[in-house]
Amino acid sequence: MEWEFIAPMIVSVVLIFTVGGVILLRPIAKRLGALLDVMVLEKSRTTSEDHRRLGDGIDTINERLSLIEERQDFTERLIGRSGSGESENG
Repeated sequence: MEWEFIAPMIVSVVLIFTVGGVILLRPIAKRLGALLDVMVLEKSRTTSEDHRRLGDGIDTINERLSLIEERQDFTERLIGRSGSGESENG
């Protein structure tokens, strides 16, 4: 066979496969894109929910730490008063 007949056949076969592939795969690609968009939105919602929970946990820890600091200051003042009273008497 000569290239004059083979080249147009190869070009037409490649063109047919390309057009057929686009026609068949375009709906699949669109649905896959929509699925990926939904997954990204769900992940961002989950991330913001996780951030909120972490913020709440940090607030709780901060409150407890403040309470511990107040108790420690009170204890140190009590020890300081009783220690200074004993040294004056002793």
